[in-house]
Amino acid sequence: MAIAKAERLMNLALCLLGTRRPLSKRELRGSIEAYLEAGSDDAFNRMFERDKDDLRELGLVIETVENLDGDTGYLARRDSNRLPPITLDAEEAAALGLAAKVWQQARLAGAASGALQKLRAAGMPEAEDAYEVHSALEPRIPVHEAAFEPLMLACRDRRPVTFDYRKANAARPEQRQVEPWTLECWRGHWYLAGWDRDRGAERVFRLSRITGRVRSRAGAFTAEVPDVVTVRETVESWAGETATRTALIRLRTGSGYPLRSRATSVRELGNGWDELEIPYGHGLDAWLVEFGPDVVVQEPADLRADVVDRLRAVAKD
Repeated sequence: MAIAKAERLMNLALCLLGTRRPLSKRELRGSIEAYLEAGSDDAFNRMFERDKDDLRELGLVIETVENLDGDTGYLARRDSNRLPPITLDAEEAAALGLAAKVWQQARLAGAASGALQKLRAAGMPEAEDAYEVHSALEPRIPVHEAAFEPLMLACRDRRPVTFDYRKANAARPEQRQVEPWTLECWRGHWYLAGWDRDRGAERVFRLSRITGRVRSRAGAFTAEVPDVVTVRETVESWAGETATRTALIRLRTGSGYPLRSRATSVRELGNGWDELEIPYGHGLDAWLVEFGPDVVVQEPADLRADVVDRLRAVAKD
């Protein structure tokens, strides 16, 4: 069974790499003997989708292309699946080893370990990890949202997605059609940056507000994907990282330590309250709402109004 599957995957990879135009499922089925032997169309479809996912997991970049007739085709361009020679010194190899230990999510942990093995097989030096013995701290990136994995794969494969998204001040979720660009972790929360097709603009979505299942859609992206730096800056801006003003808030004593870490000044008011001055940027209102009754916004007035509106929306739900 294992040998048969390996042969089937090899044949599929050769077909996708050897074509200059996208091949439909029908054409691939007629070219690979194992697919011809599939008992039904459903059995073939299930086998093909599993094989395609397995090849992508192995690192093959498979493009999904929709032609003018609406048919979906697949190909793996040689230039997209060829790496230049990789040369790393001992310090760079150690940094990669540390990065591979960051992921708590099992699928990513396995992928990181596999990538290291491939680099070492290609000649990457076996550097001694200085962090392994001497550090009492272990880097970790938590991934709790169910939407993370399908969105990560959609970003990698450049596949549009749809999902139900509930904004912080909305009573009900609404469906979004998005061309996903990248995932960014900021202050312990994961965000998706991408192109919102319905709004025709760049948008950022917090993964914890995605409800239900993330569904992939066929077809190519309609908007140009910006470079990584631009996307990262957008995520930080929408999440409240870019501060243009300052806000004055009252915070209950002994609470809100993330807010205290950002404060430029803290003054004790007595009666269990402190007064903080914190940087004020886009998204601060959504962040303050998370602290509930422990936070009272004093100024500016527009920030106070935004926080009150969000709290009222939550109370109505």
